[in-house]
Amino acid sequence: MSALTLAPRALYEEVAELLRQRIFRRELEPGAWIDEVKLAQEYGISRTPLREALKVLAAEGLVTMKVRRGAYVTEVSERDLSEVYHLLSLLESDAAGVVAASATDVQIDELRQLHAQLEAAVDRRDEFFVINERFHMRLLEIAANRWRNQLVADLRKVMKLNRHNSLLKEGRVEESLAEHRAIMDAIARRDASAAVLRVREHFRNGLQAAA
Repeated sequence: MSALTLAPRALYEEVAELLRQRIFRRELEPGAWIDEVKLAQEYGISRTPLREALKVLAAEGLVTMKVRRGAYVTEVSERDLSEVYHLLSLLESDAAGVVAASATDVQIDELRQLHAQLEAAVDRRDEFFVINERFHMRLLEIAANRWRNQLVADLRKVMKLNRHNSLLKEGRVEESLAEHRAIMDAIARRDASAAVLRVREHFRNGLQAAA
């Protein structure tokens, strides 16, 4: 019984991840209609697991379901983007304050190492993107609030729908790196108030670059 119930779940989750990555790579553009018949044929599956996968993506905000029209990749408006950045700023700055106040020396050293990798990747944009997200997610993991982590993970997925990633703006990578230095410095000094302020500044500047 266990195997029978787990197999369909694994299938639709796998399909959801395949579609998620296609959305992030812009193979499925914001606003694009999702052709269920074509995708089901392409993946060699029935439409049932595909529809379940779309429900998962709709819950994450990546897909919008329209009555009698089907599923579309979500389009992010300026207001959407502003609201997402606002919430990320509140959640991640709070996490930074917790880390500055209570992280172990070993955990802070982990963040230092990630920051050093970020510094080294400044001229390799794709790698910089990956390490940047890894730094932010590790900060959240150390703060250890699983509810906040889930909210941030979902908000970051929506943020990736934006056509104008803030780090694509000329000079923004260097600015972001300088902001990361300030965040890391505040955490290393165990100054929780400064860590909160530096993260909020980081997101405020990121929003301006992404708009």
